[in-house]
Amino acid sequence: MELLSIIVPCFNEEAAVETFYTHTSAVCETLPEIRVEYIFVDDGSRDGTLSVVKKLAERDGAVRWLALSRNFGKEGAMFAGLEHAKGDYVAVMDADLQDPPDLLPELLETVRSGEYDCAAVRRVDRKGEPPIRSWFARQFYKVINKMSKTEIVDGARDFRLMSRQMTDAILRLTEYNRFSKGIFSWVGFRTKWVETENIERSAGESKWSFFKLLVYALDGIIAFSTAPLAIASVLGLVFCAIAFVAIVFVIVRQLLWGGSAFGWPSLVCIILFLAGIQLFCIGIVGQYLAKTYLEVKGRPIYLLRESGGGDNHEK
Repeated sequence: MELLSIIVPCFNEEAAVETFYTHTSAVCETLPEIRVEYIFVDDGSRDGTLSVVKKLAERDGAVRWLALSRNFGKEGAMFAGLEHAKGDYVAVMDADLQDPPDLLPELLETVRSGEYDCAAVRRVDRKGEPPIRSWFARQFYKVINKMSKTEIVDGARDFRLMSRQMTDAILRLTEYNRFSKGIFSWVGFRTKWVETENIERSAGESKWSFFKLLVYALDGIIAFSTAPLAIASVLGLVFCAIAFVAIVFVIVRQLLWGGSAFGWPSLVCIILFLAGIQLFCIGIVGQYLAKTYLEVKGRPIYLLRESGGGDNHEK
């Protein structure tokens, strides 16, 4: 029988894990000729998430767990799950049931047909989200798709089911600064998008604040586009040209009419404006330099503290 690995990154999901397992296992029991393994990745949770998962592992031999040494973020947790997944097919799901388990049979059938290597889920609305957050999210997808050659689908979730071949391809990308939505797209392969409405969390609160989402969006732009560097260069050229024209204008005006080179307040404003542009451009370059610095260090994407469950009883 073929094996399906379901990777579930968890960070402070004590209230949601049991409900997720109950719903998902009920759906998986209907899958024909498929064995399932659940890989819960505890990403440094500070509540009882790991304890709940361990109890599930005692009840069901299909449940495995990985406990990271600290919080490495969802990207690190997903990569840890992908590295430990043994399945012929690999799915990534959130524990809060915003990724509906009822879609698993459709996703699996799509990939098993051989026509597609991946079946991914995108939400068609943002019902329940604050309007300002939804607006910024839509703008992000517009901006990154104009800047990057890698297409990032608007509304794409991390919820997807992939073939072993595509999973192995993703594992070859061991970059430290990870933006999975871009990585999933960059590796290529045939992907079918399954649309669903936005679903609110079954329990707990979102760990993604507006600021964290903003930083994540900037990481995505930097990881898959060098356009900001080009923008910084163009701004530099434009303002050099403006400064040159302004200097010529001031000299000519002084020669023709005299006494016209005054205006210190406006001069100070111009200097401050140009200084701000310079700092902005330096900041863009600094972001790319910082990412390069982190990559060159060669630090691991995650560190495992303990693991267990299923056929793996290593601790």
